Amino acid sequence: MNIRASGYAFFHRPSVALAAVLTSAILWAGTGFAHSEQEEGGKSRILTLKLRDFKAQMRELVEGGYDIAGANPSASTVDIVQRINSQQSFNKEIFGQVIESKIIDTAKAPDVGYKTSVEVDEIVHRLANNYPDLVTVESFGRTHEGRDLWAIRVTSKATQKSGKPVVFLNALHHAREVMTVEVALDAADYLAANYATNNEVHDWLDRAEIWIVPMVNPDGSNKVWTEDSMWRKNTSGSDGVDVNRNYPYRWNQCNGSSGSPSSDTYRGPSAGSENETQAMMALVGRIRPVYSISFHSYSELVLYPYSCDGEHVPQREVVEGGGKAMAQLLPSDGGGSGKYAPGTSWEILYAVDGGDIDWMYNTHNVIPYVIELNSTSQGFQPSFSTWRNKTVNKVRAAWQYVIRRALQSGVRGKVTVAGESIDDAVVRVISMTKEGDAGQMISVKGDGTFHAVVVPGSYKVVVARGERTVEKTVLVGGDLVTLDVAL
Repeated sequence: MNIRASGYAFFHRPSVALAAVLTSAILWAGTGFAHSEQEEGGKSRILTLKLRDFKAQMRELVEGGYDIAGANPSASTVDIVQRINSQQSFNKEIFGQVIESKIIDTAKAPDVGYKTSVEVDEIVHRLANNYPDLVTVESFGRTHEGRDLWAIRVTSKATQKSGKPVVFLNALHHAREVMTVEVALDAADYLAANYATNNEVHDWLDRAEIWIVPMVNPDGSNKVWTEDSMWRKNTSGSDGVDVNRNYPYRWNQCNGSSGSPSSDTYRGPSAGSENETQAMMALVGRIRPVYSISFHSYSELVLYPYSCDGEHVPQREVVEGGGKAMAQLLPSDGGGSGKYAPGTSWEILYAVDGGDIDWMYNTHNVIPYVIELNSTSQGFQPSFSTWRNKTVNKVRAAWQYVIRRALQSGVRGKVTVAGESIDDAVVRVISMTKEGDAGQMISVKGDGTFHAVVVPGSYKVVVARGERTVEKTVLVGGDLVTLDVAL
Protein backbone atom coordinates (compact mmCIF):
# COMPACT_ATOMS: atom_id res chain seq x y z
CA MET A 1 0.00 0.00 0.00
CA ASN A 2 1.25 3.45 -0.85
CA ILE A 3 0.24 5.73 2.02
CA ARG A 4 1.08 8.84 0.01
CA ALA A 5 -1.91 8.14 -2.17
CA SER A 6 -4.31 7.42 0.68
CA GLY A 7 -5.79 10.93 0.63
CA TYR A 8 -7.05 12.83 2.59
CA ALA A 9 18.34 37.51 31.95
CA PHE A 10 16.93 39.43 29.97
CA PHE A 11 16.49 40.68 33.46
CA HIS A 12 19.06 38.93 35.53
CA ARG A 13 16.29 37.02 37.15
CA PRO A 14 14.23 38.63 39.78
CA SER A 15 10.92 37.12 38.90
CA VAL A 16 9.27 40.43 39.72
CA ALA A 17 10.89 41.89 36.63
CA LEU A 18 9.49 39.11 34.47
CA ALA A 19 6.06 39.58 36.01
CA ALA A 20 6.19 43.26 35.15
CA VAL A 21 6.69 42.40 31.50
CA LEU A 22 3.95 39.78 31.43
CA THR A 23 1.36 42.06 32.98
CA SER A 24 2.17 45.16 31.01
CA ALA A 25 0.31 46.40 27.97
CA ILE A 26 1.48 45.10 24.62
CA LEU A 27 4.77 46.85 23.97
CA TRP A 28 5.84 46.20 20.44
CA ALA A 29 8.48 48.89 20.98
CA GLY A 30 8.88 49.98 17.43
CA THR A 31 8.52 46.60 15.78
CA GLY A 32 5.66 47.75 13.60
CA PHE A 33 3.37 44.79 14.40
CA ALA A 34 0.82 46.46 16.71
CA HIS A 35 -2.39 45.94 14.72
CA SER A 36 -5.91 45.29 15.86
CA GLU A 37 -7.50 41.84 15.66
CA GLN A 38 -9.76 43.06 12.88
CA GLU A 39 -6.81 44.37 10.89
CA GLU A 40 -4.91 41.13 11.32
CA GLY A 41 -7.79 38.99 10.07
CA GLY A 42 -6.71 35.97 12.06
CA LYS A 43 -6.56 34.49 15.55
CA SER A 44 -2.84 33.88 16.12
CA ARG A 45 0.55 35.18 15.16
CA ILE A 46 3.83 33.36 14.91
CA LEU A 47 6.46 35.88 15.95
CA THR A 48 10.15 35.33 15.22
CA LEU A 49 12.35 36.93 17.87
CA LYS A 50 16.06 37.63 17.53
CA LEU A 51 17.39 37.01 21.04
CA ARG A 52 20.43 38.74 22.50
CA ASP A 53 21.30 35.94 24.93
CA PHE A 54 19.74 32.81 23.46
CA LYS A 55 20.05 30.39 26.39
CA ALA A 56 19.11 32.84 29.15
CA GLN A 57 16.21 34.33 27.26
CA MET A 58 14.87 30.98 26.12
CA ARG A 59 14.70 30.07 29.79
CA GLU A 60 12.80 33.27 30.55
CA LEU A 61 10.32 32.60 27.75
CA VAL A 62 9.61 29.09 29.04
CA GLU A 63 9.24 30.19 32.62
CA GLY A 64 7.05 33.08 31.46
CA GLY A 65 4.59 30.69 29.86
CA TYR A 66 5.17 31.63 26.24
CA ASP A 67 4.19 29.08 23.58
CA ILE A 68 7.48 28.24 21.88
CA ALA A 69 6.89 26.79 18.44
CA GLY A 70 10.45 26.25 17.26
CA ALA A 71 13.92 27.70 17.39
CA ASN A 72 17.13 28.10 15.44
CA PRO A 73 19.91 28.12 18.04
CA SER A 74 22.64 28.89 15.50
CA ALA A 75 20.79 32.06 14.45
CA SER A 76 19.63 32.91 18.01
CA THR A 77 16.02 33.09 16.85
CA VAL A 78 12.87 31.63 18.34
CA ASP A 79 9.29 31.40 17.07
CA ILE A 80 6.45 32.17 19.48
CA VAL A 81 2.79 31.37 18.91
CA GLN A 82 0.68 34.18 20.31
CA ARG A 83 -3.06 34.68 20.29
CA ILE A 84 -4.07 38.03 18.82
CA ASN A 85 -5.66 39.14 22.09
CA SER A 86 -2.75 37.94 24.24
CA GLN A 87 -1.53 40.31 26.94
CA GLN A 88 1.97 38.83 26.82
CA SER A 89 4.32 41.46 25.47
CA PHE A 90 7.73 41.53 23.86
CA ASN A 91 9.82 44.59 24.62
CA LYS A 92 12.73 44.84 22.23
CA GLU A 93 14.84 46.42 24.95
CA ILE A 94 14.56 43.11 26.79
CA PHE A 95 14.31 40.33 24.20
CA GLY A 96 15.66 41.94 21.08
CA GLN A 97 13.96 42.56 17.78
CA VAL A 98 10.79 40.94 16.46
CA ILE A 99 12.07 40.23 12.98
CA GLU A 100 9.00 38.56 11.46
CA SER A 101 5.31 38.16 12.16
CA LYS A 102 3.05 35.69 10.41
CA ILE A 103 -0.71 35.65 10.82
CA ILE A 104 -2.29 32.22 11.27
CA ASP A 105 -6.00 31.72 10.68
CA THR A 106 -6.44 29.01 13.27
CA ALA A 107 -10.00 28.31 12.12
CA LYS A 108 -8.59 27.00 8.84
CA ALA A 109 -7.73 23.30 8.95
CA PRO A 110 -4.31 22.00 7.88
CA ASP A 111 -3.53 20.98 4.31
CA VAL A 112 -5.91 18.12 3.44
CA GLY A 113 -3.00 15.82 2.59
CA TYR A 114 -2.26 15.41 6.28
CA LYS A 115 -4.12 12.75 8.21
CA THR A 116 -7.01 13.11 10.62
CA SER A 117 -7.52 10.60 13.45
CA VAL A 118 -10.25 8.90 11.40
CA GLU A 119 -7.89 8.49 8.46
CA VAL A 120 -5.18 7.08 10.71
CA ASP A 121 -7.67 4.48 11.95
CA GLU A 122 -8.40 3.48 8.36
CA ILE A 123 -4.75 3.38 7.31
CA VAL A 124 -3.48 1.22 10.16
CA HIS A 125 -6.17 -1.36 9.59
CA ARG A 126 -5.55 -1.32 5.85
CA LEU A 127 -1.89 -2.06 6.54
CA ALA A 128 -2.85 -5.04 8.69
CA ASN A 129 -5.22 -6.33 5.99
CA ASN A 130 -2.67 -5.88 3.19
CA TYR A 131 0.24 -7.47 5.09
CA PRO A 132 -1.28 -10.04 7.45
CA ASP A 133 1.99 -11.96 7.81
CA LEU A 134 3.88 -8.85 8.92
CA VAL A 135 1.53 -6.32 10.49
CA THR A 136 -0.71 -6.51 13.52
CA VAL A 137 -2.65 -3.60 14.99
CA GLU A 138 -3.92 -3.18 18.53
CA SER A 139 -5.73 -0.57 20.56
CA PHE A 140 -3.54 -0.02 23.61
CA GLY A 141 -5.79 2.52 25.32
CA ARG A 142 -8.51 5.13 24.92
CA THR A 143 -8.44 8.89 25.14
CA HIS A 144 -10.54 11.22 27.29
CA GLU A 145 -13.03 11.49 24.39
CA GLY A 146 -13.06 7.73 23.81
CA ARG A 147 -10.82 7.43 20.76
CA ASP A 148 -8.62 4.37 20.34
CA LEU A 149 -4.87 4.70 20.61
CA TRP A 150 -3.47 2.49 17.88
CA ALA A 151 -0.15 0.65 17.89
CA ILE A 152 1.24 -1.06 14.81
CA ARG A 153 3.61 -3.98 15.23
CA VAL A 154 5.69 -4.90 12.19
CA THR A 155 7.67 -8.14 12.33
CA SER A 156 7.94 -11.42 10.47
CA LYS A 157 5.50 -13.91 11.92
CA ALA A 158 7.30 -16.69 10.04
CA THR A 159 10.27 -16.18 12.35
CA GLN A 160 8.24 -15.09 15.37
CA LYS A 161 9.80 -16.06 18.62
CA SER A 162 9.90 -14.57 22.07
CA GLY A 163 12.65 -12.15 22.83
CA LYS A 164 13.11 -10.19 19.63
CA PRO A 165 14.63 -6.73 20.21
CA VAL A 166 12.02 -3.96 19.94
CA VAL A 167 12.37 -0.53 18.33
CA PHE A 168 9.59 1.94 19.13
CA LEU A 169 8.51 4.94 17.04
CA ASN A 170 5.80 7.38 18.07
CA ALA A 171 4.32 10.63 16.78
CA LEU A 172 1.91 13.46 17.56
CA HIS A 173 2.25 13.98 21.28
CA HIS A 174 1.49 17.57 20.25
CA ALA A 175 -1.62 17.89 18.13
CA ARG A 176 -0.51 20.58 15.66
CA GLU A 177 2.64 18.70 14.62
CA VAL A 178 0.96 16.96 11.70
CA MET A 179 4.09 16.03 9.73
CA THR A 180 5.10 13.62 12.48
CA VAL A 181 2.16 11.35 11.67
CA GLU A 182 3.37 11.10 8.08
CA VAL A 183 6.82 9.97 9.22
CA ALA A 184 5.41 7.28 11.50
CA LEU A 185 2.97 5.93 8.90
CA ASP A 186 5.69 5.97 6.26
CA ALA A 187 7.92 3.83 8.49
CA ALA A 188 5.22 1.19 8.86
CA ASP A 189 4.42 1.23 5.15
CA TYR A 190 8.07 1.14 4.09
CA LEU A 191 8.92 -1.84 6.29
CA ALA A 192 5.91 -3.90 5.26
CA ALA A 193 6.14 -3.08 1.57
CA ASN A 194 9.88 -3.80 1.30
CA TYR A 195 10.13 -7.00 3.31
CA ALA A 196 9.81 -9.23 0.26
CA THR A 197 12.32 -7.38 -1.94
CA ASN A 198 14.86 -5.65 0.34
CA ASN A 199 17.33 -8.00 2.02
CA GLU A 200 18.12 -5.63 4.87
CA VAL A 201 14.46 -4.97 5.67
CA HIS A 202 13.87 -8.74 5.50
CA ASP A 203 16.63 -9.26 8.05
CA TRP A 204 15.32 -6.50 10.34
CA LEU A 205 11.82 -7.94 10.50
CA ASP A 206 13.09 -11.49 10.95
CA ARG A 207 15.25 -10.43 13.90
CA ALA A 208 13.38 -7.49 15.46
CA GLU A 209 9.95 -6.03 16.16
CA ILE A 210 9.13 -2.47 15.17
CA TRP A 211 6.27 -0.92 17.14
CA ILE A 212 4.79 2.31 15.84
CA VAL A 213 2.22 4.65 17.41
CA PRO A 214 1.33 7.13 14.67
CA MET A 215 -0.91 9.36 16.81
CA VAL A 216 -0.43 9.64 20.58
CA ASN A 217 -2.95 12.48 20.83
CA PRO A 218 -5.97 11.88 18.56
CA ASP A 219 -8.29 14.10 20.63
CA GLY A 220 -5.95 17.02 20.15
CA SER A 221 -5.67 16.15 16.48
CA ASN A 222 -9.43 16.32 16.11
CA LYS A 223 -9.39 19.78 17.64
CA VAL A 224 -6.69 20.86 15.19
CA TRP A 225 -8.91 19.81 12.29
CA THR A 226 -12.22 21.13 13.62
CA GLU A 227 -11.48 24.17 15.80
CA ASP A 228 -7.90 25.40 16.17
CA SER A 229 -5.02 24.48 13.89
CA MET A 230 -2.47 25.68 16.49
CA TRP A 231 -3.80 23.47 19.31
CA ARG A 232 -0.98 21.59 21.09
CA LYS A 233 -2.43 19.69 24.08
CA ASN A 234 -5.00 16.96 24.55
CA THR A 235 -8.57 17.94 25.47
CA SER A 236 -9.00 16.70 29.02
CA GLY A 237 -10.22 19.10 31.69
CA SER A 238 -11.11 22.64 30.77
CA ASP A 239 -7.99 23.53 28.79
CA GLY A 240 -6.20 20.28 27.97
CA VAL A 241 -2.85 18.92 29.13
CA ASP A 242 0.52 18.78 27.38
CA VAL A 243 0.94 15.01 27.25
CA ASN A 244 4.70 15.37 26.86
CA ARG A 245 5.00 17.21 30.18
CA ASN A 246 2.87 14.64 32.03
CA TYR A 247 5.23 11.64 32.39
CA PRO A 248 6.22 10.93 36.01
CA TYR A 249 10.01 11.20 35.90
CA ARG A 250 11.04 14.69 37.14
CA TRP A 251 7.45 15.91 36.75
CA ASN A 252 7.28 19.58 37.88
CA GLN A 253 10.88 19.56 39.09
CA CYS A 254 12.99 21.82 36.88
CA ASN A 255 10.82 24.69 35.59
CA GLY A 256 10.32 22.82 32.33
CA SER A 257 6.51 22.93 32.29
CA SER A 258 3.63 25.05 33.54
CA GLY A 259 1.15 24.62 36.37
CA SER A 260 -1.36 26.91 34.67
CA PRO A 261 -4.14 25.05 32.79
CA SER A 262 -4.25 27.82 30.17
CA SER A 263 -0.57 27.35 29.30
CA ASP A 264 0.39 25.29 26.25
CA THR A 265 2.91 23.42 28.42
CA TYR A 266 0.45 22.66 31.24
CA ARG A 267 1.74 19.51 32.89
CA GLY A 268 -1.61 18.31 34.23
CA PRO A 269 -2.97 18.00 37.77
CA SER A 270 -0.64 15.14 38.70
CA ALA A 271 2.14 13.05 37.21
CA GLY A 272 0.82 10.50 34.73
CA SER A 273 -2.72 11.82 35.05
CA GLU A 274 -3.63 11.57 31.37
CA ASN A 275 -5.13 8.60 29.53
CA GLU A 276 -2.58 8.94 26.75
CA THR A 277 0.35 9.05 29.17
CA GLN A 278 -0.91 6.04 31.10
CA ALA A 279 -1.44 4.05 27.91
CA MET A 280 2.01 4.90 26.57
CA MET A 281 3.63 3.96 29.87
CA ALA A 282 1.83 0.63 29.94
CA LEU A 283 2.77 -0.13 26.33
CA VAL A 284 6.43 0.75 26.80
CA GLY A 285 6.52 -1.27 30.02
CA ARG A 286 5.13 -4.27 28.17
CA ILE A 287 7.17 -4.20 24.96
CA ARG A 288 10.36 -2.77 26.58
CA PRO A 289 12.03 -1.22 23.54
CA VAL A 290 15.77 -1.11 23.07
CA TYR A 291 15.47 2.19 21.20
CA SER A 292 12.74 4.78 20.81
CA ILE A 293 12.24 7.84 18.63
CA SER A 294 9.52 10.36 19.42
CA PHE A 295 8.85 12.57 16.40
CA HIS A 296 8.04 16.26 16.96
CA SER A 297 8.25 19.48 14.99
CA TYR A 298 9.87 21.86 14.38
CA SER A 299 13.56 22.99 14.71
CA GLU A 300 15.77 20.34 13.02
CA LEU A 301 17.16 18.86 16.22
CA VAL A 302 17.99 15.43 17.64
CA LEU A 303 17.44 15.51 21.40
CA TYR A 304 18.32 12.90 24.02
CA PRO A 305 18.00 12.63 27.82
CA TYR A 306 18.27 14.07 30.32
CA SER A 307 16.27 17.26 29.87
CA CYS A 308 16.67 19.17 33.17
CA ASP A 309 19.55 21.60 33.60
CA GLY A 310 22.94 20.02 34.21
CA GLU A 311 21.82 16.39 33.92
CA HIS A 312 23.41 13.75 31.72
CA VAL A 313 22.71 10.03 31.46
CA PRO A 314 25.30 7.50 32.68
CA GLN A 315 25.53 5.90 29.22
CA ARG A 316 26.69 9.06 27.48
CA GLU A 317 28.94 7.20 25.07
CA VAL A 318 26.02 5.20 23.70
CA VAL A 319 23.15 7.67 24.06
CA GLU A 320 24.91 10.84 22.95
CA GLY A 321 26.94 8.97 20.35
CA GLY A 322 23.75 7.67 18.75
CA GLY A 323 22.14 11.11 18.77
CA LYS A 324 25.13 12.69 17.11
CA ALA A 325 25.28 9.92 14.51
CA MET A 326 21.60 10.40 13.62
CA ALA A 327 21.98 14.17 13.38
CA GLN A 328 24.73 13.71 10.79
CA LEU A 329 22.32 11.63 8.70
CA LEU A 330 19.73 14.45 8.55
CA PRO A 331 20.55 17.36 6.24
CA SER A 332 18.95 20.69 7.01
CA ASP A 333 16.08 21.78 4.80
CA GLY A 334 17.91 25.06 4.44
CA GLY A 335 20.35 23.41 2.05
CA GLY A 336 24.14 23.56 2.00
CA SER A 337 26.15 21.40 4.39
CA GLY A 338 23.96 22.02 7.43
CA LYS A 339 22.77 19.10 9.52
CA TYR A 340 20.33 18.64 12.37
CA ALA A 341 21.79 19.74 15.74
CA PRO A 342 22.20 17.06 18.46
CA GLY A 343 22.09 17.59 22.22
CA THR A 344 20.04 17.54 25.36
CA SER A 345 17.07 19.88 25.48
CA TRP A 346 18.57 21.97 28.28
CA GLU A 347 21.84 22.42 26.40
CA ILE A 348 20.28 23.40 23.08
CA LEU A 349 16.93 24.98 23.99
CA TYR A 350 15.54 24.93 27.52
CA ALA A 351 14.77 22.58 30.40
CA VAL A 352 11.88 20.13 30.02
CA ASP A 353 10.33 18.09 32.81
CA GLY A 354 7.79 15.30 32.49
CA GLY A 355 8.91 14.30 28.98
CA ASP A 356 8.66 10.80 27.55
CA ILE A 357 12.33 10.27 26.72
CA ASP A 358 13.52 10.96 30.27
CA TRP A 359 10.87 8.64 31.71
CA MET A 360 11.72 5.85 29.23
CA TYR A 361 15.43 5.98 29.96
CA ASN A 362 15.11 6.25 33.73
CA THR A 363 12.37 3.66 34.16
CA HIS A 364 13.13 1.05 31.52
CA ASN A 365 16.67 1.75 30.26
CA VAL A 366 15.30 2.52 26.79
CA ILE A 367 17.67 4.58 24.63
CA PRO A 368 15.29 7.32 23.48
CA TYR A 369 15.41 10.33 21.21
CA VAL A 370 13.24 13.22 20.12
CA ILE A 371 13.62 14.29 16.51
CA GLU A 372 12.30 17.78 15.79
CA LEU A 373 11.39 17.67 12.10
CA ASN A 374 11.52 20.55 9.64
CA SER A 375 12.95 24.03 9.86
CA THR A 376 11.60 27.28 11.24
CA SER A 377 10.89 28.39 7.67
CA GLN A 378 8.48 25.46 7.22
CA GLY A 379 6.74 25.52 10.58
CA PHE A 380 4.22 23.03 11.91
CA GLN A 381 2.14 22.51 8.78
CA PRO A 382 4.16 23.08 5.62
CA SER A 383 2.71 22.45 2.18
CA PHE A 384 1.95 18.74 2.00
CA SER A 385 2.78 18.41 -1.70
CA THR A 386 6.07 20.28 -1.31
CA TRP A 387 7.40 18.85 1.93
CA ARG A 388 5.76 15.56 2.84
CA ASN A 389 7.81 13.23 0.66
CA LYS A 390 11.03 15.19 1.16
CA THR A 391 10.63 14.93 4.91
CA VAL A 392 9.66 11.27 5.23
CA ASN A 393 12.33 10.16 2.74
CA LYS A 394 15.03 12.03 4.66
CA VAL A 395 13.95 10.90 8.13
CA ARG A 396 14.04 7.23 7.11
CA ALA A 397 17.79 7.39 7.68
CA ALA A 398 17.23 8.11 11.39
CA TRP A 399 14.77 5.36 12.29
CA GLN A 400 16.69 2.90 10.12
CA TYR A 401 19.84 3.80 12.06
CA VAL A 402 18.30 2.78 15.40
CA ILE A 403 17.01 -0.51 13.96
CA ARG A 404 20.50 -1.34 12.74
CA ARG A 405 22.05 -0.25 16.04
CA ALA A 406 19.66 -2.41 18.06
CA LEU A 407 21.02 -5.43 16.17
CA GLN A 408 24.69 -4.46 16.57
CA SER A 409 27.12 -4.07 19.51
CA GLY A 410 25.34 -5.25 22.61
CA VAL A 411 24.60 -8.13 24.96
CA ARG A 412 21.28 -9.89 24.77
CA GLY A 413 20.07 -13.02 26.49
CA LYS A 414 17.46 -14.83 28.55
CA VAL A 415 17.48 -15.60 32.25
CA THR A 416 16.01 -18.92 33.35
CA VAL A 417 15.57 -21.01 36.48
CA ALA A 418 15.23 -24.76 35.98
CA GLY A 419 14.71 -24.12 32.28
CA GLU A 420 11.83 -21.68 32.81
CA SER A 421 11.96 -17.97 32.00
CA ILE A 422 11.70 -15.61 34.97
CA ASP A 423 10.72 -11.97 35.11
CA ASP A 424 12.16 -10.85 38.46
CA ALA A 425 15.91 -10.91 37.81
CA VAL A 426 18.14 -7.86 37.49
CA VAL A 427 21.09 -7.67 35.11
CA ARG A 428 24.07 -5.33 35.47
CA VAL A 429 26.48 -4.92 32.54
CA ILE A 430 29.80 -3.42 33.65
CA SER A 431 32.71 -2.34 31.46
CA MET A 432 35.95 -4.06 32.42
CA THR A 433 38.07 -1.40 30.73
CA LYS A 434 36.38 1.78 31.97
CA GLU A 435 37.56 2.48 35.51
CA GLY A 436 34.78 3.12 38.00
CA ASP A 437 32.00 2.12 35.59
CA ALA A 438 28.81 1.51 37.57
CA GLY A 439 27.30 -0.37 34.66
CA GLN A 440 23.81 -0.55 33.27
CA MET A 441 21.12 -1.90 35.57
CA ILE A 442 18.42 -3.70 33.58
CA SER A 443 15.32 -5.51 34.82
CA VAL A 444 14.48 -8.49 32.65
CA LYS A 445 11.29 -8.41 30.57
CA GLY A 446 8.27 -10.58 31.17
CA ASP A 447 9.72 -13.27 28.91
CA GLY A 448 13.01 -13.31 30.83
CA THR A 449 15.04 -11.47 28.19
CA PHE A 450 17.37 -8.50 28.62
CA HIS A 451 19.23 -6.27 26.16
CA ALA A 452 22.15 -3.92 26.83
CA VAL A 453 23.48 -1.66 24.08
CA VAL A 454 27.22 -1.10 24.53
CA VAL A 455 30.28 -0.03 22.58
CA PRO A 456 32.77 -2.76 21.65
CA GLY A 457 34.81 -3.97 24.61
CA SER A 458 35.01 -6.46 27.47
CA TYR A 459 32.14 -6.60 29.96
CA LYS A 460 31.16 -8.34 33.16
CA VAL A 461 27.52 -9.38 33.23
CA VAL A 462 26.08 -9.88 36.72
CA VAL A 463 22.64 -11.50 36.96
CA ALA A 464 20.92 -11.44 40.34
CA ARG A 465 17.66 -12.80 41.72
CA GLY A 466 17.27 -12.47 45.43
CA GLU A 467 20.46 -13.81 46.99
CA ARG A 468 21.38 -15.86 43.92
CA THR A 469 23.99 -14.22 41.63
CA VAL A 470 25.76 -15.39 38.49
CA GLU A 471 28.65 -13.53 36.85
CA LYS A 472 29.89 -14.00 33.31
CA THR A 473 32.46 -12.21 31.15
CA VAL A 474 31.79 -11.39 27.53
CA LEU A 475 33.74 -9.74 24.72
CA VAL A 476 31.57 -7.57 22.48
CA GLY A 477 32.59 -6.57 18.98
CA GLY A 478 30.45 -5.06 16.27
CA ASP A 479 27.70 -7.67 16.51
CA LEU A 480 25.03 -8.49 19.06
CA VAL A 481 26.30 -11.16 21.50
CA THR A 482 23.85 -13.71 22.91
CA LEU A 483 24.38 -14.61 26.56
CA ASP A 484 21.76 -16.82 28.22
CA VAL A 485 22.04 -17.24 31.98
CA ALA A 486 20.67 -20.05 34.13
CA LEU A 487 20.26 -19.17 37.80
